[in-house]
Amino acid sequence: MTTHAMAKFRKWLLAGLLVLAPLIITIWVLEWVVSTLDKTLKILPVAWQPDQFLGLHVPGLGVIFALIVILLIGAMASNFIGTKLLVWWNALLNRIPVVRSIYSGVKQVSDTLFAEKGNAFRQAVLVKWTHDDMWTIAFVTGTPGGELAHILNGEYLSLYVPTTPNPTGGYFVMVKKTDCIELAMSVDEALTYVISMGVIVPGGPKNPHLTLVDKSQ
Repeated sequence: MTTHAMAKFRKWLLAGLLVLAPLIITIWVLEWVVSTLDKTLKILPVAWQPDQFLGLHVPGLGVIFALIVILLIGAMASNFIGTKLLVWWNALLNRIPVVRSIYSGVKQVSDTLFAEKGNAFRQAVLVKWTHDDMWTIAFVTGTPGGELAHILNGEYLSLYVPTTPNPTGGYFVMVKKTDCIELAMSVDEALTYVISMGVIVPGGPKNPHLTLVDKSQ
């Protein structure tokens, strides 16, 4: 095979991978989500399970069932009686030694992430990592409180530094506000930039516009 033919072969192969890879990964993720949610149907009595009275498996029914359950629980939790039951339930779980440590931590994170007035991951910043000539993207999760607020001198920000290409792992650090550079890009754009390992640049090929945090505060 000639050099020209090899170059064309490589070009076509890479072009095909660029088209198919995102599609295959998307289908795989959707299939995993649907198959996982379909398992929620197993909490129903056997006679009520769609596979039994329909005589065949219909993918996606678990997604609809899970959505209905979530909406019903949300509706019940939003009224007075549901609120009282949730308070009782939380108090019960917080009295169980092993469950208490796990449940309380997970609940605090979920309340922060999903609450309508939550402040988690609302701002992307640029910080030095791990020396003066190296930088990374971090997300502001709040400000240090309690004992930490008294120990730390000055104004600090609580930051989450994600890893790439999997942003679900990372580091929690507290950095002086004056050492953080606020990014004009949205959190979604910053996450995309991190996940793509810098390949997908927000706003095109130009560098994102940076605004220095007010150091006079």
